[in-house]
Amino acid sequence: MTVSGTTQYTPSEMMTVTAARALTSDMTCFVGIGLPSEAANVARMTHAPDVTLIYESGTVQTKPDILPLSIGDGELCESALTTVSVPEMFRYWLQGGHIDVGFLGTAQIDRFANLNTTVIAANHPESGKQGAHSYANPKVRLPGGGGAPEISTNAKEVFITVKHSKRTFVEQVDFVTTIGFGRDGKGRDNAPNIGKGPTVVITDLCILKPDANTKELVITSLHPGVTREQVIEATGWEIKFAENLESTPAPSEKELIILRELKERTAKAHSA
Repeated sequence: MTVSGTTQYTPSEMMTVTAARALTSDMTCFVGIGLPSEAANVARMTHAPDVTLIYESGTVQTKPDILPLSIGDGELCESALTTVSVPEMFRYWLQGGHIDVGFLGTAQIDRFANLNTTVIAANHPESGKQGAHSYANPKVRLPGGGGAPEISTNAKEVFITVKHSKRTFVEQVDFVTTIGFGRDGKGRDNAPNIGKGPTVVITDLCILKPDANTKELVITSLHPGVTREQVIEATGWEIKFAENLESTPAPSEKELIILRELKERTAKAHSA
């Protein structure tokens, strides 16, 4: 627990509030379920009331009072300005270039911001790894990509929020479900009709951004009370720090109140 003024907050709350601040009212955001959804709705309830939130199920400008369990949660449709078909959502909104930001989470991320939500510990030709597990018989089989691969390649930019640990921040993802900048950082070079890709990664320890030249993720800001050693210990590769390392502003009391009330309403609704 960290203290900001007289208010205590957790690393998870720090992450959510920081991720929420990345959105602005003039953005159209394609939202992933979980941590991205939490951050996007906190943004809508605080500094970005006019942000347009879109979910994969076709809900446009949705304003849920509680966090959805999935893209099919009725709360999204009931609180949306309109609901369109999934083909229209992808073909017109996403592939048509109308999405400013894709907001994603992940199970694994590597130094070039490639995301894995498919399999863990897969002996698969694409991963180049050898071991007891295979793609057909992995250590863990995850839900898969859903709309994330399309979001990553068609949204104008991508924000990623995820908890920071060596289990998640790996030197090389076991499977590239969603491309960041490819295995060598050059995966988007000269690629037509593709967005800028990941522009920021927000964790419970820090903020990372891709280097302008190499596209390797670099720490640009540490959250209050977090040390370089903590980030190094929680990262599966030799992480680099920006020359002008910043300190992330702590959450305000208003932001924390709104986040906590949102989570309380959500927990109450889903336990009924």
